[in-house]
Amino acid sequence: MYLRELIEAIGLKYDRTLGMSSQAQKLLRGAKEEVEQWIPGGYIAQGSGGTGGASYCPWIAIFDPDETTTAQRGMYVVYLFAADMKTVALTLNQGVTELRKTHGGAKARKLLKQQAEAIRSVFNPADVQDLEATIDLRATATLPVDYEYGNILARIYTLTDLPTEQEMVADLQRFVRLYALALEGREEVRQSGDAAIVTAPVAKPPPKKKTAEFKPKSDADYRQTIEQQVIVKTKKHETLVKEYGLFLQAAGFEVATNVHPRDLVADRDDAHWLIEAKIVKAGNGVHAAREAVGQLLFYSFFLYEASVPVGKVALFSEAVGEACVQLLEQLGIAAVWKNGHGWAGSPAAVAGGLC
Repeated sequence: MYLRELIEAIGLKYDRTLGMSSQAQKLLRGAKEEVEQWIPGGYIAQGSGGTGGASYCPWIAIFDPDETTTAQRGMYVVYLFAADMKTVALTLNQGVTELRKTHGGAKARKLLKQQAEAIRSVFNPADVQDLEATIDLRATATLPVDYEYGNILARIYTLTDLPTEQEMVADLQRFVRLYALALEGREEVRQSGDAAIVTAPVAKPPPKKKTAEFKPKSDADYRQTIEQQVIVKTKKHETLVKEYGLFLQAAGFEVATNVHPRDLVADRDDAHWLIEAKIVKAGNGVHAAREAVGQLLFYSFFLYEASVPVGKVALFSEAVGEACVQLLEQLGIAAVWKNGHGWAGSPAAVAGGLC
């Protein structure tokens, strides 16, 4: 199902008086599979028309799992249908449930509004001037009003006059990029001491402490050994590795992930492939490609005997652009990226059966 078709069908069919077994509710519950084809690898989608009973404002959310996997906390992108089913807002929004538990309803809404304003201020006004700072969900129930306070940026569609499929997909992908920028901007504002930022950052393991020491090495020939090291792998990253690993297994590869510090290795037809996965952040394919090149060349040099042929694969959450793909090919690296529900890749990847 196309994105435009999905949103339109939910808007036309949703009727909360029909309960949880209606056609619209089934579309919402199945929205994950439909929406994830349009977002980068590693992100997750979820649709909901209520839990115990049908909600006034059903939604389809896109989560960065490093931030949240629930609409109850953190920041996320979400399609929010107005209660009168006349409009749907594609919005960068915030969860309120946990804030309500801590601060109470009125205080939680005040904090949501303050945080939305603080996050909105990190964007270049020229980049978001066509987006809305407020939304109206046409309901007085608690959650819809909370969503209105939590809105950071939004694009509002009339359900009887939706844009083209191409425009809607472009809008969704734009909001996912804004999401990544907003998360970075929120952390910068938080670290500046701005009291408006109340969402706690995701906890990360502290780096290993190292004691400074001076031990000159022998000037004789030696073989370098790579020591075990702490590498923080995000949930988005691990989801991307898992999805691609399952694809390779289905294609007849023998796949392994217990190959630290490498992400993934795969074997088939006497060919061995070293695979490094990179999340493309805010559409910056150049940065992701540069990181992949460094790790693949480093690991292939230090972790394998010179006589052992090693195929190198850069795995991306989305396309990185033709120029980056050409550069990778020149360096002997095959490029693979998520493409809808499947995978696409460079000529070397296609020839190796990697996509």
